[in-house]
Amino acid sequence: MNTSSDPNEKNAIIGGTLYLVATPIGNMSDISSRALKVLENVDFIAAEDTRNTGLLLSRLGIKKQLVSYYEQNKKESGPKIIEKLKSGFSCALVTDAGMPGISDPGSDLVRLCETHSVPVTCVPGACAAVTALSISGLDTSRFVFEGFLPTRSKDRKETLEEDSKERGSIIIYEAPHRLKKTLNDLFEAFGNRKIAICRELTKLNEEVIRTSLSEATEIYSTLEPKGEYVLVIEGCGKSSQNDWSDMTIEEHVNFYMKLGDDKMSAMKKVAKDRGIGKSEIYSAMIKNN
Repeated sequence: MNTSSDPNEKNAIIGGTLYLVATPIGNMSDISSRALKVLENVDFIAAEDTRNTGLLLSRLGIKKQLVSYYEQNKKESGPKIIEKLKSGFSCALVTDAGMPGISDPGSDLVRLCETHSVPVTCVPGACAAVTALSISGLDTSRFVFEGFLPTRSKDRKETLEEDSKERGSIIIYEAPHRLKKTLNDLFEAFGNRKIAICRELTKLNEEVIRTSLSEATEIYSTLEPKGEYVLVIEGCGKSSQNDWSDMTIEEHVNFYMKLGDDKMSAMKKVAKDRGIGKSEIYSAMIKNN
């Protein structure tokens, strides 16, 4: 066991303790000296993907026993980790990138530690959600982290309906192959709010697009998504009705029709977005045709 012999040593590794260790989300220089010490000195490391973590440790020059802990094996692996912790071994829990326990099964292991009175401490560091929020240009005083949206249509719709009522900024993770659908779903549920589309954070090709949901769907109608995305969307606490001011009513209706709505459905949505009666939308469309 690699338990420190001096309990007064700075950042001593204590046996029987679970360490939640943040790892870089893209830039290797973001690893902290404390994280390095913990990874070097714990008895073993529990990893979401042992192959990815093995590569990380190799780059850091660390050799350590790895055990697998991920969503599909947590019921079997979790109790085994607890058993070793209760025997006095120290363990670092890492995820593929960022902070373990955030949008991954690490939170379940923390609860299991609580049940068995096993001490847990955190070695903080990179987190994609907070990184994206900090550079989004949107309200940071209040926010909700949604992680990955449900894949089932019914659950997804219910989640977005709840999120549409959130006053603070909303943070969502998304994979490139689902980005276009998610942007359309967000526009459908939220209307034309501001959004920051953050891609490949901390990497050389990091990109942040600060725009509106209507413009975002237009951008990605021709642009092919690449890399991992964090989306930060304006909450309902700030009115977004004025975001339609750069569109005529006809352009607004055509926008929804491009997304697949028929003309009448599109006109109803435009009336809702602008807070005016459907008759006004109809009159404007007749006048322009």
